[in-house]
Amino acid sequence: MFVKKITLIAYYKPIKILVMKNLNLFSFLLMCIAVFTLSCEGPAGPSGSDGVDGLNGSDGTDGVDGNITCLVCHSGDNMQKKKEEFNQSVHSAGQIAVDYAGGRASCAQCHSSEGFIEFALNGTVEENIASPSAWECKTCHGLHSTFEAIDYALRLDDPIEFIFDPSVVADMGNSNLCANCHQSRRAEPNITNPGETFTITSTHYGPHHGAQSNVLYGAGFAEIAGSVSYPTAGATPHMGEAGRCTGCHMDTYASGQGGHTFNPALSACNSCHGVTEDDFNYGGVQTTVHAQLEELRDLLLGLGVIEEGVEEIYELNPETGVIELVVYTDGYHPVRGTYPMIQAQAFFNWVGLEEDRSLGAHNPKYVKALLTNTIEALTATL
Repeated sequence: MFVKKITLIAYYKPIKILVMKNLNLFSFLLMCIAVFTLSCEGPAGPSGSDGVDGLNGSDGTDGVDGNITCLVCHSGDNMQKKKEEFNQSVHSAGQIAVDYAGGRASCAQCHSSEGFIEFALNGTVEENIASPSAWECKTCHGLHSTFEAIDYALRLDDPIEFIFDPSVVADMGNSNLCANCHQSRRAEPNITNPGETFTITSTHYGPHHGAQSNVLYGAGFAEIAGSVSYPTAGATPHMGEAGRCTGCHMDTYASGQGGHTFNPALSACNSCHGVTEDDFNYGGVQTTVHAQLEELRDLLLGLGVIEEGVEEIYELNPETGVIELVVYTDGYHPVRGTYPMIQAQAFFNWVGLEEDRSLGAHNPKYVKALLTNTIEALTATL
């Protein structure tokens, strides 16, 4: 029995070794299969359904080509053309404003490039400007905001709160920048100092030298009662985009009009009115208004409210070699004094509409109502 047992044990060990070798080989083969399985990709299965926006996201909108949007303004000759047009503008010269008011803090926000930029950035001009200069590209155009083709990069483009009454707000689109300066700086006399009389203390009294946006919008003058009713403020057709400041004064440049000359473009007016006029006297508006302005001026002269500015200077006559007295006239200005309120209102309307310089073209119905009713009221007091 003992011998048989030993025999069995002796034969068991080789069998175990063989089994272990077979197991190792099997494991090796399984590993190879796993490696090949991971390394190879079978045919694609069917596509799954689209993800839900907000969970798996959705495709974004393609951005605007940066080069294209920059070239809207900065193309080869585009900027140069704009500069050439601007050189024809009185804004580029500056003599109409910078020389006498560009440095004063109270005036600089509109009368110099430095003042306008400071006002646009800070809402005020803190101190006098030592070396004021005329307007240039960067005066109106600041840093870009959207970098898109519609981005004109205007420093001021919010709706206007009129200075004469901040509760009166007008949105003139791109023309808001123009309206910041071209508006009345004060309300009419019966609003600032209501009463039976009004005292004019300065030869510079009046709305301002360019209250065009007030005329265009139809508000801010002395709306004296009379035979002609006043149109609703802001209701003039010229408050539409084509009739506002940029629509008429910056239409396609041609022959010294439009573009960055800011000179009114006759082509813009003719296009809107469907006519082929050779001047801005559409429907005889300017002829009528010019006559009314002269009639009102003469009434004010007769009442002593205004007088013609006269300056007498002795100068050398180059032809005769003799020093002679030369008389220069510089328009009309108010005479300091106290006047019945109707006369002060009449002067305010006359000088404001005279210095609007459109002869009614900006807002015919409003201008005709102001002049007709003012002349009637003033004549009734004579």
